[in-house]
Amino acid sequence: MRHNPDQSSRSGLLAVAAVQQACSENKAASLATTEMLVREAAAGGAQLIVLQELHATQYFCQTEDTSIFDLAEPIPGPTTERLSALAKELGVVLVGSVFERRMNGVYHNTAVVIETNGSIAGLYRKMHIPDDPGFYEKFYFTPGDAQFNDGRNGFSPIETSVGKLGVLVCWDQWYPEAARLMALAGAEILIYPTAIGWDVTDDPDEQARQLEAWVTVQRGHAVANNLPVVAPNRVGTEPDPTGHSDGIRFWGHSFICGPQGEFLARADDSTECILSVTLDRNRSESIRRIWPYLRDRRIDAYGDILKRVRD
Repeated sequence: MRHNPDQSSRSGLLAVAAVQQACSENKAASLATTEMLVREAAAGGAQLIVLQELHATQYFCQTEDTSIFDLAEPIPGPTTERLSALAKELGVVLVGSVFERRMNGVYHNTAVVIETNGSIAGLYRKMHIPDDPGFYEKFYFTPGDAQFNDGRNGFSPIETSVGKLGVLVCWDQWYPEAARLMALAGAEILIYPTAIGWDVTDDPDEQARQLEAWVTVQRGHAVANNLPVVAPNRVGTEPDPTGHSDGIRFWGHSFICGPQGEFLARADDSTECILSVTLDRNRSESIRRIWPYLRDRRIDAYGDILKRVRD
């Protein structure tokens, strides 16, 4: 099914889908699942389809293992070529995720935005890189450049036929500065491909607090910037390859919310699924007229935000 993005641009309406899936240790199997779900989303009318973080593989950052760098690919490369062909065939804008090999010794966690004609509209390289038990990302990922080689800020929306996409990745979702910079550069949607889950040994109350914090902070970005948010996450329990822990149970709960933080669609904690909504992008304009947060910012008083600590 092919779609006409010009029609949605004229009306302000945009059909968006977020894909929640489980991932296999077999890259081909994971990508086959991704392709099946993307086709289903497009058949349902989606014009913009967003995939979760590192959807081609299991989440390999539970351990530090130099052999895993063999999974990394250049961009363009095999995964982006497959996604590009799919986006072109279906006539959709597709946000994918790649373990990028930029050069020898420099690897990134990279979101790739692909246009309806199969071309790469832009890249976003994850800026904030965590390093916690079970999430040893600093071992694998170099942070994205604060400034691209062409002079653009690292937090720059990607121009597409369906609008300006403020693409961020997972750990970035805890940082209001990232969302605000995207909004100030004209982003029309905030997008957070994600891979987050529970330590399976945590008690249920702690698991509930973590999930609620994850949802709340992203809804807060929607509210503070008057922008819709799309946050796809993975599901399934993935073992720790070293056997030193019980692995991670990815909590799903992918969601799409509107520019006042209102839930438009939300998944459960275990099911592979597609969340589909139609966004009215004119709502951001109307809300900003009555809640003019950006107008009232005291930019003359925020200089200390650039300090590590105000001591």
